[in-house]
Amino acid sequence: MPLHKPHPPWRHGPMRRGTDVVQSWLTLVTGLLLVVGAPTVGVAAGQAVVEAAQQQRAEWHRVTAVVTRQPPGAVGFDAGSAGGGRVHATVRWVAPDDRVRTGEAAVPSGVRVGDRTPVWLDRNGAPVRDPNSAADTLAMGVATGTVAACGAGLVVFGADRAAVRLLDRRRYAQWEREWAELDAPGRHHRQ
Repeated sequence: MPLHKPHPPWRHGPMRRGTDVVQSWLTLVTGLLLVVGAPTVGVAAGQAVVEAAQQQRAEWHRVTAVVTRQPPGAVGFDAGSAGGGRVHATVRWVAPDDRVRTGEAAVPSGVRVGDRTPVWLDRNGAPVRDPNSAADTLAMGVATGTVAACGAGLVVFGADRAAVRLLDRRRYAQWEREWAELDAPGRHHRQ
């Protein structure tokens, strides 16, 4: 149970101490950071993920490759991909510089040697996984933004609690000093 009920920092009174003013400002700033700052961090993080995925998608390009070695059955199976899953197989393709290249890429399950299949390449011509769909990218952005906003909120809240704890320690020490002054032997000479 808190000992301190926050009041507007600009409100003064005879019983108001410096620690009370600091805690009132701290409560105000913490509230603003939780209401405005944490969601801003979440939106920025989500947008960064979406923009990075869009840039990646713009830099990658799709080519047609030929399967040169039979892919293993379930090894490398990616059940999350569309089209019944993907497996890794050795493929051959013509790079943008007109050189024939060979490498391992994710291909639809069920392909056989000699089949043509689409393969995605990065800007350097190396095979990469299929880019995320727009819906997947949006979902990743929302998830990242939510986690970032919650994390920022927890950091702000934790810092607030730590600062309040320090202020309480200081307040208790101040009370102890004041009680000790009131209890000093020289203060009770008149009765």
